Amino acid sequence: MLQNAIVFVLLCTAAVATVVLKKLDAKAAVAAVVIGFMVWLGEGYTGIAMLATFFIAGTLATSWKMRTKQQAGLAEQHRGQRTAAQVIANGGVAALLSLLSFMFSEQQPLLLLMVASSLSSAVADTLSSELGNVYGKKFYNIMNLKKDLRGLNGVISFEGTLIGIAGSILIALIYALQAGFTIDFLWIVIAGTVGNLTDSVLGATLERKHILNNSAVNFLNTLTGAVAGLLLYYF
Repeated sequence: MLQNAIVFVLLCTAAVATVVLKKLDAKAAVAAVVIGFMVWLGEGYTGIAMLATFFIAGTLATSWKMRTKQQAGLAEQHRGQRTAAQVIANGGVAALLSLLSFMFSEQQPLLLLMVASSLSSAVADTLSSELGNVYGKKFYNIMNLKKDLRGLNGVISFEGTLIGIAGSILIALIYALQAGFTIDFLWIVIAGTVGNLTDSVLGATLERKHILNNSAVNFLNTLTGAVAGLLLYYF
């Protein structure tokens, strides 16, 4: 279809721009195009809008007060330029669910909710980490709620958690513009928060013990968000 071809070209153009701007490396850009096109096929404009919102919000949050983060030793490597593993970790679940939606169109409403919940988790994690480290006042280990060092895996702040919830609300708003303002709005926000907190738990345990790396934790975060959305759908 002509529409699919146009979307593919636009995705490729955007991917080239991200490489030029050093937001993604070359392999990450290819992964982003594949993920974006899969999301388009299954979830159309709403899926693409949610995916783009995650990328833009995450990129801005990563770049925000970069010098402050660098001075504190909290900045991402290569000034936040994402790798293919990171792109797949954050968008892979949404892409697979969108492919299922394309194949089984009768399940599209449920799968769209799960895609939204997955991306809600991804954006909540990114914003709470990147901005929480900047605006957080006190930092606690999520496992025992004892004070811990800012920036360590599994360390959260009240401010960062609220910022993460705001990110989930943003994804829920985009979903609601297509699906309507129903109870699903709340489910997406809750699912995103559950995924974000799960990310912190995994970070405080398996990632600190080097059993899982950050990309694996992020993938499980988005998967948890999707599963939470599924369970809440039948609540």
